[in-house]
Parts: sequence; C-alpha cells; structure tokens
Amino acid sequence: MDTQGTTMSNGREQLEQEIRELCLRGDTAGAVERALQGYGMEIMRLMASVLHNPELAKDAFSVFCESLLKGLPSFRWESSFRTWAYRLARNACYQLVHAPSARETPVSSSAIPEAPLGNRSDTRPWQRTSVKERFRALRESLEPDERMLLMLRVDQRLAWTEVARVMWDSDEPMTSAAVTRKATALRQQFQRIKVHLRQMAIEQGLIEQDEASADPVG
Repeated sequence: MDTQGTTMSNGREQLEQEIRELCLRGDTAGAVERALQGYGMEIMRLMASVLHNPELAKDAFSVFCESLLKGLPSFRWESSFRTWAYRLARNACYQLVHAPSARETPVSSSAIPEAPLGNRSDTRPWQRTSVKERFRALRESLEPDERMLLMLRVDQRLAWTEVARVMWDSDEPMTSAAVTRKATALRQQFQRIKVHLRQMAIEQGLIEQDEASADPVG
C-alpha cells in the first residue's frame, strides 16, 4: 500500500474542506490565505517550470493571487479547489507569456549537459542521475503548453478530466461530455509528446533504439 500517497490524499482532502468551510463562512481572505499555505509552493514551482524566468514567474504568481481573490466568491465547486487553482495558474502564465514584454528563453540542445564518460552501468539509462538531468532538460525544451501538460499529468498526477479542466481554453460550456472530449484530445497530445521526447532521447544518446519502447517519461 502506498502510505505516503494515502497520507497526501487525506491531507489534501482536509485542506480542500478547510478552504470550503472558510468560503461558506464568507471569509474569502482567510480562504485565500489557507489556499496559498497549502498549494502556493507547488503552484509557484509549476509556474517557474513553465515560464523559465524567475521574475516572470513572480509576476504570474501575483496575477494568480489577484485572480484567486476576485474569483473565489463565485467559484461553484464543480471541481476540486486545487484543479480550479491550477487553471487560474495556467491562465496567469499564459497571460504573461503572451504579453508584449514577455520574452521566454528556450532551452536548446546546446543547454543539455553532456553525459560524462565512464564505464557502463547496469542501471537503466534514464535512471542514472546525469541522464535524468539531461532528460529533464529535454522536457524543458518543449513548448510551455506541452510542459504544463506533462507536469499536470506526470508530476502532479491529475486525472485526465482534471487536466482537461485546467487546460480548458474553449468558450464551450464545461459539460461532462465536453470535458471528456477535451480529456481524450489531451491524452492523444500527451502520447505525441512522449513519442517526440523519446525520439529526442534517442538522438541525444539517452536511450538506445532497441530500448525505445520503454517509457522514461513516467
């Protein structure tokens, strides 16, 4: 049994309940404060990874906090608070990315650290620390939207329907059927990203052609 995962899940449920109770009491400021205590760091890490710019990430976090404060009174709890907060965070990132003054520095292949020379190990290539770092650099070379999708699904382990709600960018009402269609489309995009990453990993020598069926993404 995954005790750590169960503990995290229970802690998250309690946090969600605390935020909701504060909202029901009309204490929006208190709910926002509790939400930032519980989710602030993981949302900031997400923004930093997507934006590749510490100052831009700080600006995006400020936009996120403002959106949280303004939007919380009208939040209808049709999803978890965490899912909704991630959507606000995503929107804040994209607002900054598409602002005229925003300039993102992409990670090119030259920024990927060279693998050190040494004897071969029995450890799977993508499990060695140096290779993990290089594979992380490959992920960082993706487009912001692709990085966001990987982080939500692989790192944060959101269900596909939650990922769909976070990544929602349509004027269509967020009905159950529409969310399911969006989740299916994102899952297909996720598979394409994995194929792309695997191909880049082969080209960089991180995995060999005969090991390409393995899944170093997670």
